[in-house]
Amino acid sequence: MINQNKWLVVGLITSCHGINGQVKIKSLSDFEERFLKPGIRWLQKENEAPSEIELTSGFKQPGKETYVIKIQGINTRNDAEQIKKYKILVKSDELPELKKEEFHLLELINLQVKTLENDKLKIIGKVVNLENEKNNLLVIELSKNQKKVLIPFVKEIVPLIDIKNNFLIINPPKGLLELQI
Repeated sequence: MINQNKWLVVGLITSCHGINGQVKIKSLSDFEERFLKPGIRWLQKENEAPSEIELTSGFKQPGKETYVIKIQGINTRNDAEQIKKYKILVKSDELPELKKEEFHLLELINLQVKTLENDKLKIIGKVVNLENEKNNLLVIELSKNQKKVLIPFVKEIVPLIDIKNNFLIINPPKGLLELQI
């Protein structure tokens, strides 16, 4: 199912908040407790190894989809400036339990990708990665040429996900599969 050694990016530090070292977070998670509940998290700069941090407090900004958090040892605005654009990570083996029919984004990796053509399902590739720093995108490697394409992870384009049977169905707009990365 999910590789125990992998990390899950749950947020991005976007800017400083105030003068006492607080930072604003863009959430990439459906679980707000990741930014509200004190405890261990990890920070990652670009592709460096993650480093352990302790989140001491956090709150959701009223009327916004951003959070403000305080990290132990980050006490000034200058300290906070140093970690702008860092990713906030959790270990994939610490994912919350889900309800039936729900899934974690990491579970999409390696699913077969199918399209409906002439009332038949046709395998066109597999999910090889996720891009989620700006929007949730599936990176799909096409079977016919091993080229990679980005598919927006929205209900209109990805109407069906079947984790149990290891596939998802996409309904891409014309020309989307020709846009390679």
